[in-house]
Amino acid sequence: MKSSYVSQMKAVALSITNDVHIVDITHEITPHNVREGAFVLKTAVPFFPTGTVHVAVVDPGVGTNRKGIVITTESQILIGPDNGLLIPAAQVLGHYIVYEIQNTRFMLKLVSNTFHGRDIFTPVAAHILNGVLFEEIGPVVNDYVKIDFEGFKITNNTAIGKIVYIDGFGNIITNIEGDRLQQVLEHGKKIMLFINGKQQEIPFVKTYGSVKPGEILATVGSHRYLEISVNQGNAALKLGVKPGDEVKIFF
Repeated sequence: MKSSYVSQMKAVALSITNDVHIVDITHEITPHNVREGAFVLKTAVPFFPTGTVHVAVVDPGVGTNRKGIVITTESQILIGPDNGLLIPAAQVLGHYIVYEIQNTRFMLKLVSNTFHGRDIFTPVAAHILNGVLFEEIGPVVNDYVKIDFEGFKITNNTAIGKIVYIDGFGNIITNIEGDRLQQVLEHGKKIMLFINGKQQEIPFVKTYGSVKPGEILATVGSHRYLEISVNQGNAALKLGVKPGDEVKIFF
């Protein structure tokens, strides 16, 4: 990264607790794109061990009256802004409780208006690792911002959804749940893809290598959602799409 922001957050954590192993999920979220950050976090948390404390910062409302929150779940802890970023991950982890960060004792002495990741969220995370109780940080709240990745529709011959994420390879990841899709659609079948005002017939396959290099395919990716890809190519560039665009398939 060009800036020192990430290293500053890590330095703060290490200055409060040395009993920490820091793992970077990503620093490549499109600036200000809370939905993209929420999707990436949601799909990453199942692979982390019990007791993990996540600090997530996609925070265009930093310095405003938006809350900072800590979320406890069955197995992991999530800390960040109250803008919906954390909620899909909390729903995946299950049985979550949301606390508002209020106690300034667990923040840096000087809190800026533009970097709560360093000044509030990371210090709180480190203090939690040191054994601070959640009730000491702030009260339980029931009023918080949610993001929903539902809104897709699957019938016996149709699936309609939206693009939620484009990964570093240009794979187009939709919000259409792969497990549900595979209940009505067999691998190897041809489907009609409608996307960005265009339509074309492509195969629904298990692997990228099921088609020739440069060809478009549909598959259920590692995120467990319907994915439109190009074998050894960039589907997003080839099809000229972006997150939020509608995707329809007929089969």
